[in-house]
Amino acid sequence: MGGTLNVGVVGVGNISRQYFESLPALPNLRLRAVADLDVERAAAVAGEQNAEALTVDALLAHPDVDVVLNLTIPQAHAEIALAALDAGKHVYGEKPLALGMAEATPVLERATALGLRVGSAPDTVLGTGIQTARAALDDGAIGVPLGAAVSWTAPGHELWHPAPAFYYQPGGGPLFDMGPYYLTALVTFFGPVVRVSGATSRSARERTVATGPQAGTRIPVEVDTHVTAILEHASGVISTVTVSFDVWATRIPLFEVYGTEGTLSVPDPNGFSGTAAIATSGDREFRDLPVAAGYTEAGRGFGLADLARAIETGRPHRASGALAFHVLEIMEAVLAAGARHEVITLTSTVDRPDAVPLGARPESW
Repeated sequence: MGGTLNVGVVGVGNISRQYFESLPALPNLRLRAVADLDVERAAAVAGEQNAEALTVDALLAHPDVDVVLNLTIPQAHAEIALAALDAGKHVYGEKPLALGMAEATPVLERATALGLRVGSAPDTVLGTGIQTARAALDDGAIGVPLGAAVSWTAPGHELWHPAPAFYYQPGGGPLFDMGPYYLTALVTFFGPVVRVSGATSRSARERTVATGPQAGTRIPVEVDTHVTAILEHASGVISTVTVSFDVWATRIPLFEVYGTEGTLSVPDPNGFSGTAAIATSGDREFRDLPVAAGYTEAGRGFGLADLARAIETGRPHRASGALAFHVLEIMEAVLAAGARHEVITLTSTVDRPDAVPLGARPESW
């Protein structure tokens, strides 16, 4: 294989377009084949991307596919990952890693037993936005971090997505859909979480598809739609996180970190870039920080390229299965804490991934 991995994509829905935009810019990844339950859609995408259209089984068995990019719906993440590992392929998947720890544990155990890699989105934290914010924290720009606050809210994905039903099924909801971006950033900043508490609710508002061929279709809601959590990091930082599909408008800051000497405004980790800003005890007006770290001009798939380079060099990859597993346990524990009105101690831990220096390329660093 050298330093290049041949990629087979399973699932060519909406999110796949963002990966296909990035892959040509990543020389250590080569798109080889695509598969989808919708055979006609797979054939159309294969034609656009100069790849081979296969069935899922044929793609997993293909001798020229080195890594499976798993872009299926959350309910299929663990099943496809296990099948890919059993076929001798590395796996990189969309978030969440699985529907829960019970599904995710065999995936990581199988990968370890077979000597294969598991990676997972989000890789947005590897871009210049979050990495510049991390560099400011690590440099002591706001003193010792004490707390962080996240508030991501929206009315619901049914207002824009043409087929949004899966967002309201297990593996979806605001926590499992949007939470990984913010939780992964928090762990990247402050290290693992040791305890969580939380409160959850499910609104009675009827959800209907607003756009596309399914417009007007009612969506059954099987998940909590408003979630608030308190996270206690091993480092001593306390993070509060609210995610919701029930908010029509807000003026609450999206993401801030509070330290002994100032406040850091964090760019949205749902994107790769954005501008970080700090206000200090000596100057309480926010000032923008210059880009200081991170993969520049990044897009979805940079985490997979980082994984390919890690295989080549024998180092840990940054968007790792272990990190995704820890984030998954945080989310599962938050829901359990809300249901049981308890503080829950986590069982997993993870090291902070290596920082990304400014100017690094995932295929060469």
